[in-house]
Amino acid sequence: MFVYEKKLLYPVKVSSCNPKLAKYLIEQYGGADGELAAALRYMNQRYTIPDKVIGLLTDIAMEEFSHLEMIATMVFKLTKDATPDQIRDAGLEPHYVNHGSALYYENAGGIPFNASYIAGKGDPIADLYEDIAAEEKARATYQYIIDLSDDPDLNDGLKFLREREIVHGQRFREAVEMLKENYSERKVF
Repeated sequence: MFVYEKKLLYPVKVSSCNPKLAKYLIEQYGGADGELAAALRYMNQRYTIPDKVIGLLTDIAMEEFSHLEMIATMVFKLTKDATPDQIRDAGLEPHYVNHGSALYYENAGGIPFNASYIAGKGDPIADLYEDIAAEEKARATYQYIIDLSDDPDLNDGLKFLREREIVHGQRFREAVEMLKENYSERKVF
């Protein structure tokens, strides 16, 4: 079904060890508007969406998983050489105590991932509007992280991710318009 190529969707580089930036990025790893929530949302919604947009949801879900891999790589690179003092200064000591240097699905505040982040109504239009909102929230979060970052190498990857969120939102908007045409024909899903 899939071909796995052992490389990231886009190269991930960081200029230096920076656990504080890693803490911000964890929001996109396991937060409500992060990549895991998006991937799971789209995979779940594809079962109650018309056939003409199932492929779109599947494709974007798979890309979101690749974004998750990029975020994990960024967090790992930003923390791999961190000292206990740097971990403490970044406010990551609870994470470190519980997980060491392992990644864990949580938000930037340390709250574990929750399945309630995954929205699904079963109505194609409602779900696609939810997806558009999710992409816009992810785009905004990436912009906020870029605003806080002083790492030009990291920002390059973050800008790529931000732009992909914009593209996903555009594709979901196109899908809404396609399905609205069906509603005007009085077809029931």
